[in-house]
Amino acid sequence: MIEVKDLVVAYGTATALDRVTLRVAEGEMVALLGPNGAGKSTLANALAGLLRPASGTVAVGGRLALIPEGRQLFPDLTVADNLALGGWRSGDRDPSAVYDVLPRLAELADRRAGVLSGGEQQMVAFGRALMSRPDVLVVDELSLGLAPNVTAGLARHLAELNRTRGLAVLLIEQNARLAFELCRRAYVLESGRVVTEGDSAALAGDPRVAGAYLGGAIT
Repeated sequence: MIEVKDLVVAYGTATALDRVTLRVAEGEMVALLGPNGAGKSTLANALAGLLRPASGTVAVGGRLALIPEGRQLFPDLTVADNLALGGWRSGDRDPSAVYDVLPRLAELADRRAGVLSGGEQQMVAFGRALMSRPDVLVVDELSLGLAPNVTAGLARHLAELNRTRGLAVLLIEQNARLAFELCRRAYVLESGRVVTEGDSAALAGDPRVAGAYLGGAIT
């Protein structure tokens, strides 16, 4: 569903991504880990077509939707209106299917997005992405600024969509424990380069990865 080969993205003279290669297969959930400034959001924006690569290729098999870092909602619009904007590409602005997945959004439909809690706003961003009926979902920092119980609930929804609908997912995260629990494979991005990749369980047991992202090995 996603095939990135030797991708280079630059901002002026600064190289943000340096020959990045990764793939996400149909129905697969894959994690991308890395510290702040590693280039994770740059990669997400390149996948969504918001940035033009300097070189390399990006191929997406099917419809891609992005849940951006920081949610990027329209705060003065209602939840229902934010969701409707997500349905622009699909041509279907009926949120019923999204309410089936995220019933809390039906209760919040008439409230302005800007007055919601962080967890509720992330749920709106999630629902807005689903409105486009994606085949592959890129999630940029699902857990950012959220309480653990809120993150866990969103993670369950994500895993259920993957299991029941075959939705492919690239989960971009700093929370390595969450990423390894949800995804069987992972890449680690540092300073714009993929420094390691492989099975999540193996990476969790790698002293270098565990030390940098887990505070020690998973027990």
